Amino acid sequence: MHTEFLNLGDRRIEYRFAMTASRRAIDIVMLHEGLGSVSMWKDFPERLADATGCRTLVFSRYGYGRSSPLVSPRNVDFMHEEARVWLPALLDAFGIRRPVLFGHSDGASIALIHAAASKSDLAGIVALAPHVKVEELTIESIERAKAAYETTDLRTRLTRHHADADLAFRGWNQVWLNPAFRDWNIEALLSSITCPVLAVQGHDDDYGTLEQVESIRRALPHTEVLALPECGHSPHRDQPAAVLEAVRRFVDRIDAG
Repeated sequence: MHTEFLNLGDRRIEYRFAMTASRRAIDIVMLHEGLGSVSMWKDFPERLADATGCRTLVFSRYGYGRSSPLVSPRNVDFMHEEARVWLPALLDAFGIRRPVLFGHSDGASIALIHAAASKSDLAGIVALAPHVKVEELTIESIERAKAAYETTDLRTRLTRHHADADLAFRGWNQVWLNPAFRDWNIEALLSSITCPVLAVQGHDDDYGTLEQVESIRRALPHTEVLALPECGHSPHRDQPAAVLEAVRRFVDRIDAG
């Protein structure tokens, strides 16, 4: 699928739009996981656009996909920087107002941080396998991923999706395994979110437990939680039909309200 590039400051950002014949006034902006990219979504953006009737933007964050590669290690606050500096700049560049942010894993956390800012203007958030705090389960799985990158074909598989797979992997893996990252926590921000939230979590997620989405619901009681059986860290891949239907209903309610 053809991608284009946007220059944001000193960064070159890969992106593409998934269009739909019956377009709503609402746009969806997709934020990928910690090792994701435009190509790793495969055809899910098109399926999401068709299911919701929303033009859908998908892009590779700095250091991923065909976007500019990292030039230095990520800081512990990298998700806050993405949420408060680079995501607003990207939305402004495309003239996107009041989107639904569809975030997965790190992307879901970035969406939540962005929504908590006083200047944010969102129609809603769909948070798939979000991180709001660091769990021991997460660290153990990231340590296993490091071993897999060094000993299996994981590196070869990631090379298909990133211009520099080594930098992309290390940028994600090293910051999550940084001892200073153990204290990373965004629970205090959640109560500042004013838009509707749909939080999706798999029962078999090896990167986070249901406590992640329950923490969101405690702060935001009107959060809709979708807990999926036989589902790991990627609900849109493990249970795509359930995710698409839940997002369709979510967008319908936003559009009607």
